[in-house]
Amino acid sequence: MNKRTTAEKAVERVTDGMTLMMGGFGLCGIPEMLIKALLDKGCKDLTIISNNGGVDDAGIGLLIAANQVKKMISSYIGENKALEQRMLDKTLEVELNPQGTLAERIRAGGAGIAGFYTPTGVGTVIAEGKEIREFEGRKYVLERALKADIAFVKAYKADTHGNLTYRKTARNFNPVMATAAHYVIAEAEAVVDAGLLRPDDIMTPGIFVDAVILGENYEKRIEKRTNRPTSSKGA
Repeated sequence: MNKRTTAEKAVERVTDGMTLMMGGFGLCGIPEMLIKALLDKGCKDLTIISNNGGVDDAGIGLLIAANQVKKMISSYIGENKALEQRMLDKTLEVELNPQGTLAERIRAGGAGIAGFYTPTGVGTVIAEGKEIREFEGRKYVLERALKADIAFVKAYKADTHGNLTYRKTARNFNPVMATAAHYVIAEAEAVVDAGLLRPDDIMTPGIFVDAVILGENYEKRIEKRTNRPTSSKGA
C-alpha cells in the first residue's frame, strides 16, 4: 500500500479540538512541514502533546502565536515568550511533566498500559491530586498514559509503506509517539520505494504509520548557538 501523500491532504484529518502529538526536542526532529500546513489550515482549540512549545517564530510556536492551541502537555516551555505570556494570562493551559515521565506516559499509551507508578514528582506540585502509593518503603505517584487523535512524527527516511528510520538526536520522542495515536502522519526528508530500506535500519514499522509526506527546504534551525570563547593567547 502506497501511503505517500501531501502535507495539505494529510492535515485534512485534523479538526478543531483534537489532541495531537508532535515529535521533536527543541527544534530538533520536529515535523516542520506538517506544522506549517496545520498553521495554514487554521484549526483551533488544539491540545498538543510535545516535549516543548518551540520558539516564538518556529515550530509549535507558530501555532501558539496564531492562537490555535488551547493546551500544551510538555516538559519544557522556556524558549517561547508567547507561550509563557499566554500561560500567565490563563488563555492557554499548560500541563508540565518531568521529561522522563512525559516520555513514559506516551510509551505507555502506545503499549496499551493505562498508567504507571513513578517516584518522580512525589512531594511536589506534580503529584497534587494524584494517587500516591508506597512500595518497599518508597512513595510513588500514579501517572496516566497519554494517547492522541493524530501524531505528527519526523523521520530521516521513509518508504512508501510507512517504514521509518531516524537520524541521531532527531529520534527523540518520534518513535514512541508513532505508537500512541489513532492516526500517524510521518514527515520524512527522503521517501524511497518499499523494500529499499534495510530491515535492520527500520525503527518504526509501517504498521504504525497511516500517511507519509516528503518534506522539502528544511530550515533546521539551531535553538541556541553557544561558541567557546577565543583564547587571548591563541591556544
